[in-house]
Amino acid sequence: MYAKVLINEVFEAADSVRVFKFDRGFQFEPGQFVMVWLPGAGEKPFSLADRDTLIVKKVGPFTSRLFELKEGDSLWVRGPYGKGFEPVGERVALVAGGIGIPPIYALAKLWGDRFKEKILLYGARTSDELALLDIENYVDEIVIFTDDGSTGRRGYPTDGLREIKGEVEQVYACGPEPMLKAVLEVMNYERVQVSMERYMKCGIGVCGSCNLGKYLVCRDGPVFRGELLRGVI
Repeated sequence: MYAKVLINEVFEAADSVRVFKFDRGFQFEPGQFVMVWLPGAGEKPFSLADRDTLIVKKVGPFTSRLFELKEGDSLWVRGPYGKGFEPVGERVALVAGGIGIPPIYALAKLWGDRFKEKILLYGARTSDELALLDIENYVDEIVIFTDDGSTGRRGYPTDGLREIKGEVEQVYACGPEPMLKAVLEVMNYERVQVSMERYMKCGIGVCGSCNLGKYLVCRDGPVFRGELLRGVI
């Protein structure tokens, strides 16, 4: 069942990335997603960045239509769906790549009191693509990586993860699949939870379009413990 929401605020977070804030919030666990419907455009899944917040990158027709909306406009949301992150340990690493920041932001903000120390390793191709928002208020340390070295360290978040993997009890990651595979390999598929992405239609485990090996991302994920993905990615 869809909930009609009004857009209270829209602002730019990075190059082709916008934040949409609603007039109502949703109860969810960091890592869960909602299906957003626009008349004439269909619907797409998005991870919630906060109870009332989406962070969206313009990448195709649906998000281009979404970017046409302004404050006071409406959209329709159903969910949240799926399995989110599970809080484990006291010292954790948050690893985000590109537009993989929304569930990581949600975890950092909403679970601030569940961990003693949170280190964010965040990477993008260039500094223009970093959607940090105010995440510095919710983590203890931020290490930035860019492919071109325009901000922070030149390289990838996994470079930093290799340096601290023995110091953290759990790793939470979201981003492009090659990065997630690298994170899993660095951690030997242990002490790690990753948010996966697949083409998704129904969002409730019926259509099977989001299969990931023997799993359905919408039902069994989108967050998976690393050991479940050994031999899958």
